[in-house]
Amino acid sequence: MARKLQQEESVTRERLRPVDLARAQGLSTQAVRNYEEAGILPPSDRTPYGYRVYTPLHALALRAFTALVPAHGHQTATAIMCAVNRDAVEDALTLVDESHAQLLEDRQTLSAVEKALGDLAPPAAPEAPPGAGVTFVGPLARHLGIRPATLRKWEQAGLVRPRRDPATGYRVYTPDDVRDARLAHQLRRGGYLLSQIAALLERVRAAGGVEPLEATLSEWRGRLTARGLAMLTGAAHLDAYLTARASRRAGLSCPVEEDEGHGGRGEGGPDQADRGQGGPLRE
Repeated sequence: MARKLQQEESVTRERLRPVDLARAQGLSTQAVRNYEEAGILPPSDRTPYGYRVYTPLHALALRAFTALVPAHGHQTATAIMCAVNRDAVEDALTLVDESHAQLLEDRQTLSAVEKALGDLAPPAAPEAPPGAGVTFVGPLARHLGIRPATLRKWEQAGLVRPRRDPATGYRVYTPDDVRDARLAHQLRRGGYLLSQIAALLERVRAAGGVEPLEATLSEWRGRLTARGLAMLTGAAHLDAYLTARASRRAGLSCPVEEDEGHGGRGEGGPDQADRGQGGPLRE
C-alpha cells in the first residue's frame, strides 16, 4: 500500500516538459501540444512565466492514447480520451464496447467469407461465358438455368451490377458480372442468404477475383488478431490512466508544487506557441 501511495504521489509531483513526453512516445513536441488542445491530454498547469508544466499523469494519458490508436483508430481513440478527461467514463467505455463489437462483427464476416469460399465447388469443366465478352439478361439466365427475374432480384440486392446500354437501355453483363452471377448461383443453391452473398461478392470485387481474395484471407485474419491484441494493450494503459486519475481525485497524491520558476523540469523554457516576451524555444 505504501508503495502504491508513493507511486501515486510521483504522478502529480514530478514535472515534465513537452519534450519529455514527446521523446518517450517518439512524437514531436508540437504533437504533444496539439493533443492537449484536442483534449486527449488533461490541461497542463502554467508557471508564472507561461511555461507548460506536465506531470507523469500526462505521460500516462499520452501512453494510453498511443496504445488506443492501433486498437480503435485515431478518431475513436481521441473520443475515448476526451471522454475520460471530462470525467465521462461511461461514454468512454461505450466507445470501447462499440469497437469490440465491430471487431467481433469483422471476425464473423471473415469466418463467413472463408466458409462461403470453401463451399464454392469448382466447375467440372471450364465453361465459356455466354456471348463474346458481354452478354444480356436472357442469355445469362438461360446459361445459369434461372429466370431473368431472378437476375433482376439479385441486382436489387447488390449481387450483380450490370451496366445499361446507353442506346437500348438493356442490361449488359461483363465477364466480371458473369463471374459474380455464377458465384451467387452456387451460394444460393448452398443455402446462403442474399445479404451474405452480397458481402462476399463485395470482397471478391475488391480483391479482383476469387483467387486473390483467398490469398488475402490469412492477411485479413492477421490484421484482426493484431487489432485484438492491441485492444488488450490499450485497455491496460487506459486502466492505468483511469486509476491514476481516480487516486489523484481521492487525494492519495500530492498536488504539484509551484516553485516560482526556480527548479523543476517544467521550467526548461517556453514553447513556440506560448512564448510571450522572447526567449529561446527549449521545450
